[in-house]
Amino acid sequence: MANTIPDIPLNDGNTIPQLGFGVFQIEPKDTVEAVGRALEIGYRHIDTAEMYGNEAEVGEAVRTSGLDRAEVFVTSKLNNAFHRPDDARRAFESTLSALKMDYIDLFLIHWPLPTLYDGDFVSTWKTLEEFRRDGRAKSIGVSNFQVPHLERLAAEADVVPAVNQIEVHPYFGNEEVRAYDRQHNIITQAWSPIAQGKVLDDPTVVDIAQEVGRTPAQVVLRWHVQRGDIVFPKSTTPSRIAENFQIFDFELDDAAMERISGLDRGEAGRQGPNPDEFDYVPS
Repeated sequence: MANTIPDIPLNDGNTIPQLGFGVFQIEPKDTVEAVGRALEIGYRHIDTAEMYGNEAEVGEAVRTSGLDRAEVFVTSKLNNAFHRPDDARRAFESTLSALKMDYIDLFLIHWPLPTLYDGDFVSTWKTLEEFRRDGRAKSIGVSNFQVPHLERLAAEADVVPAVNQIEVHPYFGNEEVRAYDRQHNIITQAWSPIAQGKVLDDPTVVDIAQEVGRTPAQVVLRWHVQRGDIVFPKSTTPSRIAENFQIFDFELDDAAMERISGLDRGEAGRQGPNPDEFDYVPS
């Protein structure tokens, strides 16, 4: 198997690289170097967000990489403070301005925030539909949307999200949401793919890693991609950035896949906030 990142087709006719590089919690001062290193290694998909505070540095890294803009798939996400349509329009303009790009490949609603804004994330989504229509967002999607949130969009909006970026890792398979996504041709993107490092010491993962001659992180990332999900591990360590890229030249057999999936703890395994209750808004 060649170590080439597959492109996954989206429901809007575009494609997205299955492996990306995440910049959550990477300090702005470290972002240009980390993203630049990732692009050198061969990553072509960068995942940022307004609330990460490092969009400008992501844009700088892409511009100085020597790559054409069209070669790099860039995702960002709407700040939780700007769900009202006019606020969302201004925030999207700010994203493009910070990145210094004419368009973004994928723009997401970062959180549904069902307890805020009178529970109205539909008007927010319809605003993202505008960005898609005018071509400034090639694709649009959501992040942290639960099944009832997705069902409401299906009932009240015109465009099906291209992706749903949710917490997924061996301790929290998030299978109900993944199943809905699959049934409705929405690609699942897995954030916190190694449970903030907690699964790397798991005896099952360690055993499988030894059996296949790979690191625990490579085994878990491989589990994600064989399930068909998009994954974007984050690191500022050059050796780890390179290691995380080396997941397309081996396969896990069915037994190994099932052993890793068997680690699912259900809701008790969730590391991040529950989207039904999460109401953080930056001041």
